[in-house]
Amino acid sequence: MPLSRTANPAASAADAASRTKVRYVILALIFVITTLNYADRATLSVTGSAMRAEFGFDAIRMGYIFSAFSWAYVLSQLPAGWILDRFGARRVYATSIFLWSLFTLLQSAIGVLGSTAAAVAALFALRFVMGAAEAPAFPANAKVVASWFPTQERGTASAIFNSAQYFAAVVFTPLMAWVTHAYGWHHVYLMMGVAGLLLAFVWLKVMKNPANHPGVNPQELEYIEQGGGLVNGHLRKSRAAADAGRTQTAGNGWRIMRQLLSNRMLLGVYLAQYCINVITYFFLTWFPIYLVQARGMTILQAGLVASLPAVCGFLGGVLGGVISDSLIRAGCSLTLARKAPIVGGMALSACIVGCNYVQSDWLVVLLMSLAFFGKGIGALGWAVVADTAPKEAIGLSGSIFNMFGNVAGIVTPIVIGYLVAKTGSFDGALAFVGVNAVITVISYLVIVKEIKRVELV
Repeated sequence: MPLSRTANPAASAADAASRTKVRYVILALIFVITTLNYADRATLSVTGSAMRAEFGFDAIRMGYIFSAFSWAYVLSQLPAGWILDRFGARRVYATSIFLWSLFTLLQSAIGVLGSTAAAVAALFALRFVMGAAEAPAFPANAKVVASWFPTQERGTASAIFNSAQYFAAVVFTPLMAWVTHAYGWHHVYLMMGVAGLLLAFVWLKVMKNPANHPGVNPQELEYIEQGGGLVNGHLRKSRAAADAGRTQTAGNGWRIMRQLLSNRMLLGVYLAQYCINVITYFFLTWFPIYLVQARGMTILQAGLVASLPAVCGFLGGVLGGVISDSLIRAGCSLTLARKAPIVGGMALSACIVGCNYVQSDWLVVLLMSLAFFGKGIGALGWAVVADTAPKEAIGLSGSIFNMFGNVAGIVTPIVIGYLVAKTGSFDGALAFVGVNAVITVISYLVIVKEIKRVELV
């Protein structure tokens, strides 16, 4: 599709009025998919108390089952990034959604195994393969945002799809808690699995690259491309170019990886993402159980109460992206625009430690809500990936970032499981989460210097 070029990169009011808005439809779709993604991850945290009562899991065993997802998720990140760069987000993402939904559905059947040992093994295995299937999801999100959004809208777009993790808790945690209470934990996995299988086909129907999408007019395409969007996405000009590109990617993959892993800015971003995800995985795994065991709530009450911090996290997540993009439009540097919300938000999230020093449930909910509001504001890591990833290795760069970040999904549930088992209290667990919030602040202030796109050599 030919593009008209103008000397002035700023679109006129007339162009803006005639410009299509297909990129927002694509953003809405990845928001819905990411919401389901996080809801599927959180199924075990909601159903965990009922399953522990049925199968007799102790806290340590539960911690290892929680971690199963992240072992595979982390190990699969680099292959997922390579596959994304080779085959594109459309096909790879559809396959990912279909497979993780199928494995979610199968978890409903572990009750037929009878014995505790068999149920533990089956649940661990299904969570493990589910983690491998979900590995392309967030790198694919970053790849889609880099293709569909100009730089000045990328922070908000990334914050919106990243805030889906909180929206999932707002909508699905109470719903799954009610289904568990009313019908049993098995029905949660049936409901979520079927929804995901349907969504995989919706993605295939709707998703295309901007340059290839029939709904995009020349004004929107030009606006995206002149703003730094990679409008051709994965597409190459010819089969010969594709074959050459694949050979080059295969031959240079390790060289590219070494450059990414030796970059000080990126290492600081990776460390920070790990620490941010400690908070995420506490929320996805142990938080509802904390409310039941440490605060004496029922499963249904815990599901409802857990949605309140999630609402605050969602609002903070959207606000963080809006603040960041507003700073860019106001003339601030990209570095300041990204760092300010991250540092401020994560400093606020350290207040989670205060839950150890209050007795009233409403104060606990207030502190948790503040902590997740701050975490939401600071969760701009995927915008930073879209800003910094080399253009020829967005999938790989996003996968390395996601791999580091989701090591927290292995460490957090196991560490908290041991702390709870050994002390009989969640005090150490909340202190562990708060310390990681502080490390995030230090990482962005001390290790990460200028935020800019990495140029490969």
